[in-house]
Amino acid sequence: MENKRPLILISNDDGFQAKGINELIRYVSDLGDIVVMAPDGPRSGQSSAITVHDPVRYQLVRRVSGLTIYKCSGTPTDCIKLSKMTVLERKPDLLLSGINHGENAGINAIYSGTMGAVIEGCLNSIPSIGFSVDNHSLDADFVHCAETIRRIIRKTLQEGLPQNICLNVNFPAEGEIKGVRICRQTKGVWGHEWEKQTHPRGFDFFWLTGDFENKEPECEDTDNWAFHNGYASITPTSVDLTAYEMIDKLKAWNL
Repeated sequence: MENKRPLILISNDDGFQAKGINELIRYVSDLGDIVVMAPDGPRSGQSSAITVHDPVRYQLVRRVSGLTIYKCSGTPTDCIKLSKMTVLERKPDLLLSGINHGENAGINAIYSGTMGAVIEGCLNSIPSIGFSVDNHSLDADFVHCAETIRRIIRKTLQEGLPQNICLNVNFPAEGEIKGVRICRQTKGVWGHEWEKQTHPRGFDFFWLTGDFENKEPECEDTDNWAFHNGYASITPTSVDLTAYEMIDKLKAWNL
């Protein structure tokens, strides 16, 4: 067991054919044995959704030395759950999700299918990291992220992560990375989220759209500020949703 290469499980929410996940595979291929279980198509905005009313299938796409790729009909979270039950011979040493086409800073981490896979890994006590780039193009350039991604992965394999803690990493769209900043989540909300249109048959329908409203654009300790200013941001993220500071206050309500 001590001589085994690390086992790295990779998923995403853009689908197994997306450029981002294939670049990630290329960047880490020498760091361990890779198993990919990714959706068979885009699943953005799925968060930690699971498939409960339909059967889920997976299919082998490719197997070469040190790399096995599967595609799955379910969500990113389904991919992690199914991997654990079906194709993995042992617990992964690391779970990676991405590289996402588009950033997942601030509250976007809550909606993100990229982070949904990360959270599922974290819940299963697997050190888990999500990688995202502030570029939605299908042909986005990820090369500027490669060495930083490799450094983060090597350090995580060496140090591990605490129970219930995963990492949310965001990169600027392009250009040389100035450095890595450890950040908190930006405070902000989405506004103007729906665009109303009228169907030719006369009824109204709505497209999800919107603008992110950063409530603290000048705060330099946030993830949003970091990647907009040329840095890679790392936000340590807890999957324990308990608001511990409220426990004593609620007890004082004498309910």
